Amino acid sequence: MHHRLSPTPEVAAALAEGRPVVALESTVISHGMPFPKNLETATALEDAVRAEGAVPATIAVLDGRIRVGLDGESLERLAKGGTSVMKLSRRDLPVALATGALGATTVAATMIAARLAGIAVFATGGLGGVHRGAEISFDVSADLDELARTSVCVVCAGAKSILDLPKTLEVLETRGVPVLGLGTDAFPAFYSRNSGLPVSHCCDNVHEVAAILRAKWELGLEGGVVLANPIPEADALDGEAMERAITRALKDAEHHGITGKSVTPFLLAALERITGGRSLTANMALIRHNAVTAARLAAAYAATAT
Repeated sequence: MHHRLSPTPEVAAALAEGRPVVALESTVISHGMPFPKNLETATALEDAVRAEGAVPATIAVLDGRIRVGLDGESLERLAKGGTSVMKLSRRDLPVALATGALGATTVAATMIAARLAGIAVFATGGLGGVHRGAEISFDVSADLDELARTSVCVVCAGAKSILDLPKTLEVLETRGVPVLGLGTDAFPAFYSRNSGLPVSHCCDNVHEVAAILRAKWELGLEGGVVLANPIPEADALDGEAMERAITRALKDAEHHGITGKSVTPFLLAALERITGGRSLTANMALIRHNAVTAARLAAAYAATAT
């Protein structure tokens, strides 16, 4: 294991014994929700993974090291630090490590750390992707390039619906990233279950997904896999109403001159305001659902090694 990685004893033991481990990102704690909701969610996600018999490994950078698994005190530091915590993608990891900054990992940075630690499955809310208007702004999340090169399966509720979903799927196809739907032919749109766009393959269960992961990586086909796991029906929001809310939020962002990595946190906060908190409730539900699914997939994948 890389000398800059510090797994907790629990995570290290599980990895050494071949038991299922699920990576969890930390920007959802620092940038995704307000305190104390973010801390409650982080703890609930870890509990959900444990309830399925897997070990949670929330990833962040603290005191010059990549922590794989966080104790309660570290989770609280991230939750209380909020947006003052450094948001880390691939380009930012070396800076945070060298300067000793407190850093929360995005999808891309969490994938890198998970791969270094030997964790195959990672649960998040939604992927980053191609932003609306990217043909002018060139704003494309580093998550997509990371999926092309880093061999980790990302369990998500599709890509964030604030993005340009058709262009996001086109980029994933060009990069050779399988987009698997769990029990669905349709790519989910984060808050709603169906974007009207197809996935590359529908899987009936996590065992089929595990077999696909094993086949891909045994062939030497480097790179990640997206497992699109729709938000549970009871928690889903109306797609058209959310589209109207997103249009309003995007106008707000443009009006305030918000660009780059500040766009997503700004839009999520604007949506929470516009929807009277319903988007945050849905966000928490879908992330928990993804954590449960990821734990089941990690167990199924571990079983394919024997």
